[in-house]
Amino acid sequence: MNLFDFLFEFLDGGFLQLGIPALIVTTLLLTHISTLAVTLYLHRFSAHRALWLHPIVQHFFRLWLWLGTGMVTREWTAVHRKHHAECETEEDPHSPVMQGINKILWDQVGAYRIAAVKQEVLDRYGAGTPNDWLEKNVYSINSLGIAIMATIDILLFGLIGITVWAIQMAWIPFVGGVINGIGHWWGYRNFEPSDASRNISPIGVLIGGEELHNNHHTYPNSAKYSVRPWEFDIGWFYIRLLTLLGLARALSTGPVVARRDDGRLDKDTAMALVNDRFNVMATYARTVVEPLVREKRTHATGESRKLLRSGHRILCRDDLLLDARSREKLAHLIDVPELRMVYELRMRLQAIWAKRTGNVEELVTALRTWCHDAEASGLATLRTFVNEMQRYSVPGSKATGIPA
Repeated sequence: MNLFDFLFEFLDGGFLQLGIPALIVTTLLLTHISTLAVTLYLHRFSAHRALWLHPIVQHFFRLWLWLGTGMVTREWTAVHRKHHAECETEEDPHSPVMQGINKILWDQVGAYRIAAVKQEVLDRYGAGTPNDWLEKNVYSINSLGIAIMATIDILLFGLIGITVWAIQMAWIPFVGGVINGIGHWWGYRNFEPSDASRNISPIGVLIGGEELHNNHHTYPNSAKYSVRPWEFDIGWFYIRLLTLLGLARALSTGPVVARRDDGRLDKDTAMALVNDRFNVMATYARTVVEPLVREKRTHATGESRKLLRSGHRILCRDDLLLDARSREKLAHLIDVPELRMVYELRMRLQAIWAKRTGNVEELVTALRTWCHDAEASGLATLRTFVNEMQRYSVPGSKATGIPA
């Protein structure tokens, strides 16, 4: 074989000489590793400290991100923390509610870079990120890592390696646009935090479990994003696998509460309810508001029946997330006395969580008053809900009730 034939064959398939099916599988594997680097290392470990990762795993992901994305840990972490702190406001680095879905979906990188280059953002939100020699002298040189990855892809796969490299470079910006765009625009909600986060899909596989975005925004410090029996978070699967190998450990998986039989609302009950307040409100929506709206819709006709179709969602949505049309619908819904009652009770319970003065006695008193008024409503679903609330407790604690 002469030199010309060797170069032609090399450029045609590189050292590995893979066929098209093998190239497709390899490209998917490379992008999957990038996805894991973002969700496990940047997101769950660095930004939220939801888990511990062995230094070997940390350094592998840092190296991979430098080669495959050119992202800097401190920048990504700071921008993401600011997103949570200022979510759905003008200060949010990438909110489709404020900036429009097209901007965030198709120009996620541009929105990200605006915040990432601000020193005040890095100083305020970038604490605890790597600041060693490698970070300062190697990983901060974005273009070098990207160039090395391009060279490796060409050497391994030939000229088609340029396509493999291009897909690698575009993958994380694409994923970021989907999560921060669609994840705050379309999908279902298990919980009602004061932002527009949605679960894109109950099966979190393609983008590492980040599809379960509403769950994450509700419990941002949880290493596990799935909360319902039918939801699957592949990122959590990998965390469990790394845990078995001694390379990872979840530090939080969301609120941990217990149930007891006596049903007495005391300090432990109050603290457990506050800790699990998002799930409590979701239960209220599912077991109190939704059945009542369904009952009213059964007996309604015409425009009233149409209005009640989405009534339970409007009655349970945070007021800050209601547009003008939804507010108009809400005004009509609460013209119905029973719907007004469950709406006002929801708002009062929400206000108890929001107040959280640190005075446990005041918290217990406010919750007892709310439970008394809910039971006096005459609705069987409300009585059942109150009974369930009063069974909450802190795990492992004994009843420490305040005298009734």
